[in-house]
Amino acid sequence: MRRLLTKFLGDESGATAIEYAIIAAGISIVIVASVNGIGTKLTTTFTTVSTSLK
Repeated sequence: MRRLLTKFLGDESGATAIEYAIIAAGISIVIVASVNGIGTKLTTTFTTVSTSLK
């Protein structure tokens, strides 16, 4: 039982998966923020063009 517990505590494979998940979450937050910012700028540009054409 002690050997099994020691082996379980020494296993870090799950920690690596969690680290990758945190990195992926951070990257996705940056992507969403960038797309949101670009979308706002494009909306403003299209509104300006639409107003100019009227």
